[in-house]
Amino acid sequence: MVETGYAPFNRTVDKTNRVLREIEEAHGWTPERRNQSYAALRAVLHALRDRLSVDESAHLAAQLPLLIRGIYYDGWRPSIVPVKTHREEFLARVCGELAFELEESEEELVKEVLHALRRHISDGEWEDVRSAMPKDLASILP
Repeated sequence: MVETGYAPFNRTVDKTNRVLREIEEAHGWTPERRNQSYAALRAVLHALRDRLSVDESAHLAAQLPLLIRGIYYDGWRPSIVPVKTHREEFLARVCGELAFELEESEEELVKEVLHALRRHISDGEWEDVRSAMPKDLASILP
């Protein structure tokens, strides 16, 4: 665990590192590829955030660990959301934000990132997020 001198910060760094490790393990990446797991997390969070309404986005963010919530909100422009995207556009957006070549499908990357985040989100909120998505996109949410 990282020691910041402030317990809530220690916990959020620990939770964020666990999410990043889970993403790395799901893809067989070594810890040296932390930049890739972070980039994948960021890209998926931003694509998801921008697909949701302002209210639903805020409800989802409220359940994220503090550090991940900061990543989620980084660069957000609530005046332009929701951006109506379907499955292929969503996946293309995620890939467009990555600065590395994927060894698997975009869909697999998105599923694994969302799976790593899922344990921080209540069942009710997750169902709200799924119901806010078109059916073709909701099907990739764990």
